[in-house]
Amino acid sequence: MAVHDHPHHRFGLRFPSATRPRTAPRAVDAAPATATGAYAFAALRLLTGFVFLWAFLDKTFGFGYATPSGKGWIDGGSPTKGFLSGVAAGPMESTFHSWAGDTWADWLFMLGLLGIGTALTAGIALRLAAVAGTAMMALMWVAEWPPARHLSDGSASMSTNPFADYHLVYAVALIALAAVGAGATWGLGERWARLPLVEHHPWLR
Repeated sequence: MAVHDHPHHRFGLRFPSATRPRTAPRAVDAAPATATGAYAFAALRLLTGFVFLWAFLDKTFGFGYATPSGKGWIDGGSPTKGFLSGVAAGPMESTFHSWAGDTWADWLFMLGLLGIGTALTAGIALRLAAVAGTAMMALMWVAEWPPARHLSDGSASMSTNPFADYHLVYAVALIALAAVGAGATWGLGERWARLPLVEHHPWLR
């Protein structure tokens, strides 16, 4: 350690650090840190948006990933029937079974995926996307019901965590993106916020 840095130096020197705060280095370091954070949140926003948009496209056209070819929504398939009819645990099991394949459920689910994905990708209406996405993730969390160690037929649920799963991670990510206003970097957030309607109704941001 250098002599001028030692707090108990025997000559009792008065050090610059003890007489004035070191504000300049903090100001210099703040700009790169802020820029890095903005880019990180923008990347998170775009990746999360792609997750929702891809789910919408795959379920609509049946690209052969989660939805087999020829089983897409445009082919007459139901985006909700397979998932909701397969719910096998939790307090809403019978309710989800009754919703499976209903037209209103298909439309609500698909419009939610499209709307949330578009908002995140464009960087607009992030607050609405956070509310809608959190509600969707909460319902899907209940549908999979991670607390259950066994399904209704007695078989192992294979749940890896009794509470935290990817649905909660997505929900928190959506809330964080809206909270920090992540649409300004690599997005249309600033232009969106300047629209008269949005200026008068901040909840649309």
